[in-house]
Amino acid sequence: MSPKIAVIYYSATGNVHTLAEAVAEGAEKAGAEVRLRRVPELAPEVAIDSLPAWREHVEATRHVEVATLDDLSWADAYAFGTPTRYGNVSSQLKQFLDTTGGLWQQGTFVDKPATGFVSAANTHGGNESTLLALYNTFHHWGSLIVSPGFTDPAVYAAGGNPYGTAHPSSAGAPGDEVLNAARYQGRRLAGITARLLSAGLNSQ
Repeated sequence: MSPKIAVIYYSATGNVHTLAEAVAEGAEKAGAEVRLRRVPELAPEVAIDSLPAWREHVEATRHVEVATLDDLSWADAYAFGTPTRYGNVSSQLKQFLDTTGGLWQQGTFVDKPATGFVSAANTHGGNESTLLALYNTFHHWGSLIVSPGFTDPAVYAAGGNPYGTAHPSSAGAPGDEVLNAARYQGRRLAGITARLLSAGLNSQ
């Protein structure tokens, strides 16, 4: 049985979008069926227009489907991506997560694997605390957190973040080492999900 994985993210200027594509690629190459989705932009137009890269990314990704609760019901596992906002999850992704109460009450997320990936301006700009904050939601959902850990050389090559792939955007767009780590994270998520499905351990 091929695992169904929803890769859902928010990205302002494109770094998290690039990571999301790499996570999705890794999961697909591991045999998963993937839905790549972005959450709605909540910032006012004046804020978006104040940063040309932000406006450029908004226009360049209009073709990416917007995430819905149906994507969560459909999926066997989840990968969520967000930029860091003061060491916390972006308001855009958090707003989407805050709409999941009905699914949570139905037990939709129980025993489903979930993971996260992030980007901050600096290496120590809150990436780890943002992942830990994101994982609080997974704890409440009853999901199974699938962090990359130190389980593959790709993790070390990308800076050694065992909580999830993290990109320091001050270095420019994600390079090969970070993207390889993101692909590995997607592959790991797909593999673990497939094993759970084959054992009948996370079917609702």
